[in-house]
Amino acid sequence: MGSGFIASLARPGGNITGLTSDPTPEVQGKRLEFLKEAVPRASRVALLWNPLAPAAETYRKVVESAAGKLGVSLQVVDARGRNEFEGAFAAMARERVDAMVVLPDPVFFTARAQVVDLATKYRLPAVYHAREFVEIGGLMSYGGSLVYQFRRAAVYVDKILKGAKPGDLAVEQDAKFELAINLKTAKALGLTIPQSLLLRADEVIQ
Repeated sequence: MGSGFIASLARPGGNITGLTSDPTPEVQGKRLEFLKEAVPRASRVALLWNPLAPAAETYRKVVESAAGKLGVSLQVVDARGRNEFEGAFAAMARERVDAMVVLPDPVFFTARAQVVDLATKYRLPAVYHAREFVEIGGLMSYGGSLVYQFRRAAVYVDKILKGAKPGDLAVEQDAKFELAINLKTAKALGLTIPQSLLLRADEVIQ
């Protein structure tokens, strides 16, 4: 809605429908809360974002608000493409940040191996929006399931093929968010993840 593509979630109108992975911007703040719980010593946290992405400004403000409530100093770092990643992480190192939040963005997701490799290189505990980052060595993630979305997308395709109009089909929001933690990465970073956080995790990679 915020980008103007649909009229409302219930009745998107036009020829568009589908699924959305972030039902409320507040989810971005929750990621920072989980990161702070995993890394209690973190007082300076970097926010890696692409300012050109839809809703990025809204997400940034939510994380800034959460940082204020947690007593965390937030360093906002821009990266608009792969060619800016190395410079972004070097800037984080200069600022001596303790951890990093990565905002959802297609650029970051497509280049997730590079992002995770740089986080490993600079020894930065990081939280991401998708478990696919954690599967390749990211520390933790909190967000909707892409696998679930792909399965639900098939339901929409079936309805449309049977004659339903896309604009009459409500845009579906994620009903469940998953917390994933990579204990191998935590060990490599010298972190001990609190048991209280592990018990809430939907997936723990040993």
